[in-house]
This record gives sequence, C-alpha cells and structure tokens, in this order.
Amino acid sequence: MADAPPAPDAAFAFAASATAQMERLLADLGRVYRERNTALHDLEQSHLETLMRLAVAAELRDGDTGVHILRLGYLAEALARDLGVPTPVARHLRLAAPMHDIGKIGIADDVLKKPGQLTPEERQLMSAHPRMGADILGHSNIPLFELAAEVALHHHERWDGGGYPAGLKGAEIPLSGRIVAVVDFFDALTMDRCYRPAYDDEVALEMLAAEAGRLFDPEIVATFLANAPGLIALRDWVNLTQPSFAQMADRETVQPAPAAQCCKPTRDLLREPDYFRQGDL
Repeated sequence: MADAPPAPDAAFAFAASATAQMERLLADLGRVYRERNTALHDLEQSHLETLMRLAVAAELRDGDTGVHILRLGYLAEALARDLGVPTPVARHLRLAAPMHDIGKIGIADDVLKKPGQLTPEERQLMSAHPRMGADILGHSNIPLFELAAEVALHHHERWDGGGYPAGLKGAEIPLSGRIVAVVDFFDALTMDRCYRPAYDDEVALEMLAAEAGRLFDPEIVATFLANAPGLIALRDWVNLTQPSFAQMADRETVQPAPAAQCCKPTRDLLREPDYFRQGDL
C-alpha cells in the first residue's frame, strides 16, 4: 500500500524550514565573502603602507622630505585623467607613482648623495635603481604592485631612446612611465635642492616644453602645459594639506583640471582592458 501524501500543513512546514535553511546558508556565505574581502583589503593596505614607507625612506636618503612622492602621486593621477585614462585606473597610478624611486634603497650614499658629477662607474650604479625598484615591487600578482613595478622600471626611459635601463623609444615606453617622467621632472625643478634653489613655475614649464620630443612624449607635455594651472593648484593643495597614506588610498579623488584627450591608446598596463578589476586596490 502506497504511503499517503503528506498533509498540506506538513508540506508547508517542510518548505518553510528548507527556505529558512537556505536563507541562513546564503547569509553565512555572504558574511564569509565580506570577511574574506575585508581581510584581503586589510592585507593589501598593509602591503601598500609598507611599500610607501620604503618609498619615503628612499626619498629621505636622496635629501627630500617625502612630500615629493605625495605630490607625484596626485599629479600623476590628474595628468593621467587629463589624458583620458579611466578614473579607477588613474587612481591606481596615484598609488603606484610614489614608488618610482624605491630602488634607490639599494644605492650607496657616496653615489646617491654625491654633490658633483658622477663618474661613469657611479653613473652605471645609479642607473641600476629602476631595475632594483622593479625587483622589489614586481614579485606580486596584485595589479597595483604590477603597475608600480612598471613605473619604477620605465620612468627614466627617454622619448628619443637615450634613457635607461632598456633604451626604449617613443611609444615603446609604457604610458605609466611616460606620465611619471613628466610629472617627476616638473616637480623636481620646483623643489629646493642642496645644489640649487627651486625654479619658478613659469621657468619650469618652459624647461619642460623644451624637452618635448627629446626626453618626454610631446603629447603628454602638451597636456601638462594645457592643464598647468589646475595641476599647480593640486600640487599646492598637497603641500598645504600633506595627505596621509590612508588619504592617498581613499577612493575619492581630487578633481584635476578639465580633461584633454590627446594621447593615443597604447597596449601597456594603463590601457589594458582587463588590468583594472572592480574591488582591487
């Protein structure tokens, strides 16, 4: 004799119990997912702060106060956005650019701080710092650190092919390196150094313009010059407020000057469609 079907009340109670269990399971999975994301974010933030402090240490060894790397990050982000780089990816450059000279940690003081002209042997040692920086940063699959390694390796390449360490020329140089090279040049000129006072902004802009097509991508230089008032205002804001590393990592961005679309797309990290993934640092 076949079993009788469950009474309607029993069937309803079973369905309600199963639904409640499924809801609890989904809630638990959601909680585990959020806790995982929080743990990963905290780990990446700690890695970022450690690397930023190494970058500050490198700048301090080179006679700087460390504010240079803050300015470099914000200016690189703003210039990237002016060039049409999507805002989330440009924000990555804000965090990657300050690590550009982290390889100077490995350069001896008698070379790094030498007041006069370097000998060929000393110049060769100094020219090793991009590869040292890339080695420090490059052993990671975290997109931010991949980009920081790219910047460290390529920010001393020259548009005319006369730079180092690889002698890349023109658009062979990744866009991140070309952007940071321009920003670093202008900011360094407008800083007081042990061997000279800071240049006025107008003089520094003229010197930057003179190097377009030789040291720097002429389209990036043109974009910097076109947006110079906004970029200089942003620099002054950084000098005034001196944001912390935590503020630098905040997803909110300082609005730069209006965008100027003048840079042709390339196939390096800032242009790769799959480079940025939502939720990554």
